[in-house]
Amino acid sequence: MSTDTLVANAADLKRQQRGWYFYDWACSVYSTSVLTVFLGPYLTSVAKEAADAGGYVHPLGVPVRAGSFFAYSVSLSVIVAVLVMPLVGAAADRTGRRKPLLAAAAYTGAAATTGMFLLGGDRYLLGGVLLIVANAAQSVAMMLYNSYLPQIAPPEERDAVSSRGWAFGYAAGSLVLVVNLVLYLAHDSFGVSESMAVRICLASAGLWWGGFTVVPLLRLRDRGRDEPAAPAEATAPGLRQLAATVRDMRRHPLTLAFLLAYLIYNDGIQTVISQASVYGSEELGLSQSTLIVAVLLVQVLAVAGALGMGRLARTYGAKRTILGSLVAWTLTLGGGYFLPAGAPAGFFLLAAAIGLVLGGSQALSRSLFSHLVPPGKEAEYFSAYEMSDRGMSWLGPLLFGITYQLTGSYRDAIISLVAFFVIGFVLLARVPVRRAIGHAGNPVPEKI
Repeated sequence: MSTDTLVANAADLKRQQRGWYFYDWACSVYSTSVLTVFLGPYLTSVAKEAADAGGYVHPLGVPVRAGSFFAYSVSLSVIVAVLVMPLVGAAADRTGRRKPLLAAAAYTGAAATTGMFLLGGDRYLLGGVLLIVANAAQSVAMMLYNSYLPQIAPPEERDAVSSRGWAFGYAAGSLVLVVNLVLYLAHDSFGVSESMAVRICLASAGLWWGGFTVVPLLRLRDRGRDEPAAPAEATAPGLRQLAATVRDMRRHPLTLAFLLAYLIYNDGIQTVISQASVYGSEELGLSQSTLIVAVLLVQVLAVAGALGMGRLARTYGAKRTILGSLVAWTLTLGGGYFLPAGAPAGFFLLAAAIGLVLGGSQALSRSLFSHLVPPGKEAEYFSAYEMSDRGMSWLGPLLFGITYQLTGSYRDAIISLVAFFVIGFVLLARVPVRRAIGHAGNPVPEKI
């Protein structure tokens, strides 16, 4: 291959990488502004507005406490995603055409999020439907987005590329959240009600998501597939395709071993993120404004954390860096256990520590898994990865809830989550990643 061809190929990869980063920039605003900050409290208030005298709403005739409607909607969206992701992932690998599927998932989610502007009055059922559609579409789109990583980055660059993607996402989330909070906190100055301000924030996240999705769709390339799919594959329903994916993964037990470790420690990460505000408000007695500032602090520092841990991975390898981050998560929870009540400075330090390890833990886990995926199975295997990320993140909240129920202490509940990081550390430490990469049929990087 000539020097000019090599240079052209390298330039094309860089162009695709820059386009790939922009999908994180596009969709992370949904996770930050919609799911983390605004939609839960607002949809709950809409459901309470529609509730009967006993505090129940009745979607499809089923009595549901208004305060539980948001949580149930999120859970149902996970079930929908788990059914759809294996089918879409297999179709993407079978046809080699990921980009049309990514576009369909992204714009479905963006449209549903933009439609949340209509959630006035007592339209809780519309809110639940839009949440289920948006959340499931986000999961499917992220699975397809992640599956591009082995295609756009050679093995030695994946840690850095994955880390930059996460950093782009956290930067966008921080930027838009600042603008949203200005509108929300000063809504009277802008001549809008608090409810209207929230609806504008929700819709703006959908418009941002849809607008910036254009960039990766223009820059990413589909590589196609040499062999046509068998007719039976083309009609495999979601559950059957999921079973087929699991059977195929059994031929790569070391890849499964990593996925199990990731499932455990990522469940701990997701639970800390979702329950930290409960711990701050209920155990430490902190105000809502303090908690929102802490969320913003996590977003800002996660950018530096993702990039910094990407640099560490170049020196020490992704596996060692992830193991180090799990130690840091454990120490952070230990520090959180001893935080005094009514002290926002200590909670901000806790948020800073979470931010510094959050982005890097997720980015390096994604890049490490990309080495363990057999060629031609990227989307299918990343559907299993995404299900581990989103579909299995109920164990941590369950342990948190049971611990609180038994002890009556949120401090005991938060420290119980250390078990996920300890077990995840032990399981990951036992995975021979070099051998796993070789068994998957991929080249082994010098540092991994």
